Amino acid sequence: MKTVMLDCRMMTAKKEAHEYIASKLGFPGYYGKNLDALYDCLTEFCRDMLIVIRFSSALEDNIGEYGAALIDTFKDAEKETASLSVVVTKK
Repeated sequence: MKTVMLDCRMMTAKKEAHEYIASKLGFPGYYGKNLDALYDCLTEFCRDMLIVIRFSSALEDNIGEYGAALIDTFKDAEKETASLSVVVTKK
């Protein structure tokens, strides 16, 4: 199982968050950079993967409710995809 670490301190705005996530997870160039596209790519391309989302409080500090929605999208994709695991930490 591949492990990918996402550092929420690197996500300072919506656009930058999506670009960072796409880069770290190797999403295709046509990734739509919104929550629906994130969910689709997570469920299609992130098989046999553990995604560790670190410093989650920084994400909400940087982009507010949208940050919480990003994390919810990861958790929703995890529920739908048996071979995807998501761990969210404050540190």
